[in-house]
Amino acid sequence: MTLIHAVMWSLHVGFAILWTGSVLFVSLAVVPPATRGDVGGKLLSTVVGRLRWITRIGALVFVATGGHMAGQLYTADTLTGTGAGHLVLTMIALWFLITGLVEVAGSKAVAGLDGDIAGAAADAKPFFYAAAGLSVALILTAGLLANPFGL
Repeated sequence: MTLIHAVMWSLHVGFAILWTGSVLFVSLAVVPPATRGDVGGKLLSTVVGRLRWITRIGALVFVATGGHMAGQLYTADTLTGTGAGHLVLTMIALWFLITGLVEVAGSKAVAGLDGDIAGAAADAKPFFYAAAGLSVALILTAGLLANPFGL
């Protein structure tokens, strides 16, 4: 393994931990109290804004690092014809879905901050929860891919 591979792997995994953890934190620790009106608009806006920036920066990091890793480890045939390749494709699909859900949820959460904060959070809640569920699926898929004992 070269230094560049180690750096790419570390950046990819590190950012994946930050991103999925942030999605889970916002979905499970911030949104529920926000729907009860226990979180102020400024705090909700700040937390959701940071999650959206982590998501957007993560997209750049994941394309660069994941592209490097996929280019080194897979061909079109191994991506479409092996179990590991299918897991990589599943992770890419989950990444796109979670990213879209976070963007929709974030837009809904901040749309009502001038008035009904609890209502805006409630509108965003199903999208955040779907993103959280898919984040767990992404983590499980990554675990299967990293499993040294095979599928």
